[in-house]
Order: sequence, then C-alpha cells, then structure tokens
Amino acid sequence: MEWLNEKKEGVWSWDAGNDAFGSRICPSCGHPLEGGFKVVEDWGRLPAGVKFDPSDQQILEHLEAKVKGDKPKLHPLIHQFIPTLEGEDGICYTHPQYLPGMKKDGEIRHFFHRPSKAYTAGTRKRRKVKTEEEEGRDTRWHKTGKTRPVGGGGLMGFKKILVLYSNYGNPRKAEKTNWIMHQYHLGVTEQENDGQWVASKVFFQLHPRQTN
Repeated sequence: MEWLNEKKEGVWSWDAGNDAFGSRICPSCGHPLEGGFKVVEDWGRLPAGVKFDPSDQQILEHLEAKVKGDKPKLHPLIHQFIPTLEGEDGICYTHPQYLPGMKKDGEIRHFFHRPSKAYTAGTRKRRKVKTEEEEGRDTRWHKTGKTRPVGGGGLMGFKKILVLYSNYGNPRKAEKTNWIMHQYHLGVTEQENDGQWVASKVFFQLHPRQTN
C-alpha cells in the first residue's frame, strides 16, 4: 500500500489507493475505513510524516463537533490527537510535564477537558496544579494578554493564553516557567462556563522571547 501524506491549512489527508481497507469512506479526509469507528482501535496511529497542526478556528471546529456529538464532523481519529482528560487527571490539577505524551521538546499536545471552579462560590476558575513539592510551593496557570475572539465568517469562540508560574502568590517573587497553554472555548462571552468543554494546546517553549 502506498501512502501520500499531505497537509493543507492544518489538515491532514491520505490517499491509500484502491486496495486499502474497504468500502466505508471517512467524511473528513476521504480515507476508506472498514468497520466504521472500530478501525481506530485496530488501525492505530497514522504513518510517520503526518503532523497534526490545526489552526485556531479548526480547533474550535473539532471542539464543536465533540460538544454536539456531530459524528459526520467528528473525525474518527480525532481522539488520537486530542485526548480527553477528566477530573483530577485534568490540566487544572496535573503539572503539564505529567500530562499524556508531554515532553520538554517544544512539540504541542492537544487536550479536551473541563475547567472547574477554584471555590464553591464565585466564578473564578481553578488554575493551581499539584506538584511533588506541594508544601511551601504554589504553582499555577496565569492568564497573560487579552482574550482573543476566534472565527472566520462569524464569532465561534475565544482563545486565551496562559503561562505556568511557580511560587505564584507567595511572598517570594513568582518564577515564570516555559510551560505555555492556549485554551479555547465556544460561545459569545470571553469567560468559559463552569463545566464547559474546552480545548487546550500545551507545550514547553524551548526559546522564550527576550523582553526588557
């Protein structure tokens, strides 16, 4: 079987030839899939050379398909690239270096998750993560810059950028780390709702920009 790997505007696609897996065609990329969504388990990962690099709008499109359960728009392999994290395994609890597949290599990993409240009352979101050095240390995500609208022909949602700080809130000066997160949510308000599905891309910035 011959593979043709091609990436256009953040979308991966394949041409597997006529002798591939059968008659079912993926609605997103046109790849023939035998056995429907079960092929995800049997087939496994895509061949080397295919890079998942969606634009901001495409991330929101994947998120919208997940939220609505829209199978024609939800690519059958999307959870290979954007795994879902729940509860205390989520981003707002776990240090990014312990998230699935994360390394300090500059590569971006994507996740679906639900932000939770920092306190029972109020709307403030939990940003503190657990660390092995919990005593006397405060490590949390801190929003930087403005929340940005995302959409092509119309508003789809918003994007916010967060940086992980260590000792943030302690008397000692907070130390900025190289861990970065871009968080995306659907809707017309800049603040995501409690329990709302969001998508995040997380990475370790190898060459931070120098500032005066």
